[in-house]
Amino acid sequence: MRWAFKPQVMRKLLNFWPPLLFSGIKIASLADDYRYARVELKNRPWTRNINNSQFGGSMFAMTDPIYPLLLMGALGKEYMVWDKQADIDYIKPGLGKLTAEFLLTDETLEDIKTKTAAGDKYFPEFLVHIKDADNTIVCEVNRTVYIRKKTKYR
Repeated sequence: MRWAFKPQVMRKLLNFWPPLLFSGIKIASLADDYRYARVELKNRPWTRNINNSQFGGSMFAMTDPIYPLLLMGALGKEYMVWDKQADIDYIKPGLGKLTAEFLLTDETLEDIKTKTAAGDKYFPEFLVHIKDADNTIVCEVNRTVYIRKKTKYR
């Protein structure tokens, strides 16, 4: 199943994955080195709440698998990566199409490798801003990820 981990194949597969597809979530961009992704939440009748703004659960879901996916792709098969914890702060109603960008820097990846080199668990946090069409932040999602070298690579 090595073919599935090519970024453009993975992007297409994720866009047909029911939890994202039926929530109106689209992986718009996934970098070839797994260090950047842009995710969009379409404005559809089934993605809105009773107040006609984007449903908070869909906003939360659009950030769910992304950092673990990027980290697995960027770090490779030596690492176990899990989504551990997350919280969301709704700042203002999300109207229209919403966008979130995810970035892994060289410094972040080096920090992870250093802190997990001896087989220790590491729990980095990533802050994601979800923005509207005016580039205004509508909510912040803080995601904590579990990372550890797999036993056979320690």
